[in-house]
Amino acid sequence: MERIKQALEKARLERQKSGGASVPPTRSGSADISAPVSYTRTRTVNMARSILQERRIISGFEQNAFTDAYKMLRTQVFQRLRENGWNSLAVTSPGLNEGKTLTAINLAISLAMEVNYTVLLVDADLRHPSVHSYFGFEAEYGLSDYLTADKPLSELLVHPEGIPGFVILPGGRTLANSAEMLNSPKMVRLVEELKTRYSSRIILFDLPPLLSVADTLAFSPYVDAALLVVENGKTQAEDLKRAIGLLQGTNVIGTVLNKSWANIQQEGATKKWFIRLPDSAQLVRLALTGWFNRLRRKKS
Repeated sequence: MERIKQALEKARLERQKSGGASVPPTRSGSADISAPVSYTRTRTVNMARSILQERRIISGFEQNAFTDAYKMLRTQVFQRLRENGWNSLAVTSPGLNEGKTLTAINLAISLAMEVNYTVLLVDADLRHPSVHSYFGFEAEYGLSDYLTADKPLSELLVHPEGIPGFVILPGGRTLANSAEMLNSPKMVRLVEELKTRYSSRIILFDLPPLLSVADTLAFSPYVDAALLVVENGKTQAEDLKRAIGLLQGTNVIGTVLNKSWANIQQEGATKKWFIRLPDSAQLVRLALTGWFNRLRRKKS
């Protein structure tokens, strides 16, 4: 624990020397960052458009209300990162199966569509790593192997073909001691390296649900900000309040209301997806209002 504190203090002092922030997202400062990214050492996987559509990944769709919603989310998230000089974001949810992983994937792809940026999506849900399954490739090795077996990072990264500027660090094998590994000095050093190596890169971390395990609470001090994903009609107001309370001290930039009703016609099928990003306090009020309304209906 003392080593972790020392690592955090060192990172804090380094940020103060650089003006009190991580390397900020910026559209200048790198030589020819608008040139196509070459993945000569990174594993590239091919994705059929039909698979992307089946798994609701936005790069598989033509422009519609679904993709536009993620572009709006991208714009709001990017503005908040840029305003504060941040480049790392945790994506989590209060409970299980509320759509955090798909939200993290689509947000990451949307951010990578910004011409001058690259995005690294880290699957840090080490108890149930699943990012790779959305893209249909096997993740024999990943972050867990970097942390426990010194597997070189360059051998773990994966680039989904057809999505320029987007790279995935899979979770790898599951870890029973995931909270301890995410809180380890090696993970602290990795996060700092990822945040400072490239000025035009944004890092997203897909983390476990806050109320299920201690992983996210242990890891949240190492990222610049967090985004909460909640499911319309499922997430309870009390769970949302507890989740936000646990993230005190972390910059919660907002919430995504997932699985709201919106009819989207796509190749003969009607899909129902929508997202929005109110601030946390507003969402708590909305959730509480909905909870009290449901309670009144039950009593009557």
